[in-house]
Amino acid sequence: MEFFKRLISSVILIPIVFFFIIKGSVFFNFFLLSIFCISCYEWYKMSKSKNYFLAGIIFLVFSFFTVYSIKTSNTSDSFFIFIFIISICISTDIGGYIFGRIFKGPKLTKISPKKTYSGVVGSYILSFLTTFFLTTYSNSLINTDIFFNRYLIIATFFISTSSQLGDIFISYLKRRSNIKDTGRIIPGHGGVLDRIDGMIFAFPFFYILNLIIKF
Repeated sequence: MEFFKRLISSVILIPIVFFFIIKGSVFFNFFLLSIFCISCYEWYKMSKSKNYFLAGIIFLVFSFFTVYSIKTSNTSDSFFIFIFIISICISTDIGGYIFGRIFKGPKLTKISPKKTYSGVVGSYILSFLTTFFLTTYSNSLINTDIFFNRYLIIATFFISTSSQLGDIFISYLKRRSNIKDTGRIIPGHGGVLDRIDGMIFAFPFFYILNLIIKF
């Protein structure tokens, strides 16, 4: 039952998210601000009595700033890069979930009991396949022409890794707060932070990485 809730929620949410992204302008700004406010509220409920509460708010501000900056940067490939990061985070989550359920195997860490080594492998496999697909059909999909090169391979690895680490880290903080989910707004997933825990780490990481290595 939980799997079908998760599946249905994803089928409904993903097109809505991409609608706001593609529409851009005031639609995207409204969507991003809404997600930011909900995330801050969920973080407040989860950690208001913890000594890292303020640090978390500062991090969320920086994280959403990088999301906005990458989306609105005046470069020819900014839209592709934005879609690329989100797609890798989604692929990481889906790959880990599917491979983990099918192959199971040893647990990755006690912090997040559902995470397995097979799930980690699945996350990387689906992420690289997604990057290959995006670059192969980039020109017809989003009107750009970017090739599958070593820079994107490196970026894919680090984005997927940071997304997985973000997921694990938020799971650790949830355990410290004795909660299973950060909210109940998304059936089968929990709260908004449960859904974007990997993205809020992947975007800042890519933002900083891109300052060092221009993609």
